[in-house]
Amino acid sequence: MHPEDMEKTTFITMEGTFFYKVMLFWLKNARVTYQKAMVTLFHDMMNKEIEVYVDDMIAKSRIEKEHLKLNPAKCIFEATSGKLLRFVVSKKRIGIDLDKAKAIQELPPPCTQKEVRVFLGRLSYIAWFISQLIEKLDPIFHLLKKHSPSVWDEECQKTFDKVKHYLSNAPVLIPLSPDCTW
Repeated sequence: MHPEDMEKTTFITMEGTFFYKVMLFWLKNARVTYQKAMVTLFHDMMNKEIEVYVDDMIAKSRIEKEHLKLNPAKCIFEATSGKLLRFVVSKKRIGIDLDKAKAIQELPPPCTQKEVRVFLGRLSYIAWFISQLIEKLDPIFHLLKKHSPSVWDEECQKTFDKVKHYLSNAPVLIPLSPDCTW
């Protein structure tokens, strides 16, 4: 953290007044600052030996002498699949993290506009996996319109149940094959 910005993090407790000397990850610009630092540090290796997205990093090398030294407790070696950027990624597919899908499936029907927004916000995570998701959610989006009655009706419930059912079938994305004919 820049020394001039430290006082902006000042907080008071019964023990005294304190400020942070390092940037906490929840501060507004922390992720951008971290990403810039990674790009600055590894600019020669980016998109070749290293892929960085905020605090997720993938390091790769062809020969042992080029290997990085990492904390083994925080690493996964020779993984055929793993969680990356909230998704389950493997060589042949990208899937939804089942824990996140389960969290959406266990949501009760929303009762307030705020709960509707929370539900729709959670669905943004899976938007790639459901074709025309926004159109399918139109009955629920309609509840957020200014001059329309916000009543959870049968159509909203059907849409809600349909999305939950879709998640129970664990949709996946696969790379486009050049051999594929449509």
